[in-house]
Amino acid sequence: MSASAAGDTKGAPPVEDHAERKSRAQPSPALAEIASNSRPERAYSPIVLSGSMRLVELLMLLAAGMLIHELYVAPQWGRSLGYYLAMPAMALTAIAAMQSLGLYATTSLRAPLRDGPRIAAAWSFVFIVALVVLFFFRLDESVSRVWLLGWYVAGLALLAGERLALSAIVRSLSRQGKLDRRAVIVGGGALAEPVLRALATQDDGDLLILGLFDDRANERSPDVVAGYPKLGNIDDLIEFARHTRIDVIIFALPISAEARILQMLRKLWVLPIDIRLAAHANKLRFSPRSYSYIGSVPVIDVLDKPIADWDVVVKFVFDKVVGAICLILAAPMMALVALAVKLDSPGPILFKQRRHGFNNECIEVYKFRSMYADRLDHGAVKQVTRNDPRVTRVGRFIRKTSLDELPQLFNVVFKGNLSLVGPRPHAIVARAADISYEEVVDGYFARHRVKPGITGWAQINGWRGETDTPEKIQKRVECDLYYIENWSILLDIYILAVTPFALIKSENAY
Repeated sequence: MSASAAGDTKGAPPVEDHAERKSRAQPSPALAEIASNSRPERAYSPIVLSGSMRLVELLMLLAAGMLIHELYVAPQWGRSLGYYLAMPAMALTAIAAMQSLGLYATTSLRAPLRDGPRIAAAWSFVFIVALVVLFFFRLDESVSRVWLLGWYVAGLALLAGERLALSAIVRSLSRQGKLDRRAVIVGGGALAEPVLRALATQDDGDLLILGLFDDRANERSPDVVAGYPKLGNIDDLIEFARHTRIDVIIFALPISAEARILQMLRKLWVLPIDIRLAAHANKLRFSPRSYSYIGSVPVIDVLDKPIADWDVVVKFVFDKVVGAICLILAAPMMALVALAVKLDSPGPILFKQRRHGFNNECIEVYKFRSMYADRLDHGAVKQVTRNDPRVTRVGRFIRKTSLDELPQLFNVVFKGNLSLVGPRPHAIVARAADISYEEVVDGYFARHRVKPGITGWAQINGWRGETDTPEKIQKRVECDLYYIENWSILLDIYILAVTPFALIKSENAY
C-alpha cells in the first residue's frame, strides 16, 4: 500500500460517523472472551531467539577451545597462530552444521533429548573434518591431541547443558504464550476448512489459531468451521487487533475473489500485522520460490509488519543508547528550561498529554508546560494558534524551538512508548478544520503501525506545527507512510541529524 494511496480520498469508502459505529452489532461472546483473557504483551521472535542462540553457542564453543588452549597448550609450547585460526573456523563450522540439521528451529529447542544425537553428530563432524585436514596436510604433529580431545569433550558437555537449560526457558515462555504466533483466519465455509485443518496439524506447535472473521451472511459462513468459532466481521477484527496481540492474518479465500480481498485489505492494512493469502486451496500454482510457508502450508505474502525481528532489536537498542546520550547532553538545557517555566508562571513544570501510540493504543507523553496552568489542554482539543492567549511568554519560545518536546526523551529511555524517530504522536481528539484526522485521510491509522517518535520524516520536510487544514494533515500522513515503508536505521540517523536544521524553519510552530 503506497503512501500516496492514503492521501488520495477518491473512491474511498464512506467514513462511518459516531452513530453508525454505535449501531454496529455487538461482537460475539467468543470474541469478547478472547479479548478479555488475552495478554497484550508481544511475543519473542523465533528468528531473534534462534539467531541469539547461534551467537551464544559460537562464543561458548570458541571460549572453551581458547580456555583449554591457554591452560594446556600455551604454557608448554607457547601461542601459535594456527590455533587462533583453527578455533574460529571449527566453531563456525559447528554452527553451520547444526543449522543444516535444523537444530535451531523452535521445535528443536523444545526437545533437546530427542535432538541430542544430531547435536553430537554435528560437533563430531567438525572434529572428523579437522582430523582429515591434519592428516592430509601432515599437521598432526603440530596440534595437541590433548587439546583436541579436551575441546571435543568440553564442547559436547557445554552444548548438552546449554540446550537443556534453554529448553526449560523455551517451555516456560511457551506456557506464557510468548512464543506463540497468534493467527486469525479471514474467510469461512468450505474454503477455510482445509486450510484450518492443515494449520492445526502442524508439528511445530507455534501457531495458535484464535478463530475466524468473515463479512458474509451466516448461511454462507457458519458459526463454527473445523472446530474454530466465527468471531465477527472485518470491522470487528480491526477492533480486536487493537486490544489483543495478533501476529498474522491468513486469508482463506480464492485468488479469484480479488475484489473482496482488496476491499478487506483496504481496511486491514492499517494494522501492524503480517497478512498472508493461503495458497492451500487455490488451483493456481506458482514456483515454490513464490511462496513462504507456515509449517507446510504455502502462503503468498501480502503485507509484512513494517519493523520486525532483528529490526525491532536494532531500533530498540538505537533508541535506548542514543536516547540516553541525548538525555545526558540535553540535561543542562532542560534544567534551564525548567527554571524558566517555573519563574514565568505558577504551575507544574511538566505536564502529560494523551496521544495515539503504536497500534492506536493510548499513551501519555511528557512536555514542558507552555500554557498557563489554569488553561492547560490535556486532551489537545483545541490546537494552538498564532498569538494564542493560553501560551505563556516562555511557552512561545520553547514551542517555537521545540524545546518543550525534550521531556519526551523520558518516554523514549524509560517508558519505551516513544521512539526517537517515527510519526509524531497525535492527540486523541485531533482535528483539522473541525474534522477528525481519520475522516480527512483515508487510511490515517496506518501511521500507527510503528511506534511514534519525537521527530520524523514529516517534521524535517516542513510539516510540523499546526494542522489547521485538511491538506496539512494529508501531507503529514503521506510523509509518515513514506517513512514506515522505507524504514532503515540509516534513515533514522539521517532524520536525527537533519532535525536541528529543520527546527530553524519554525513558521508553523506557535
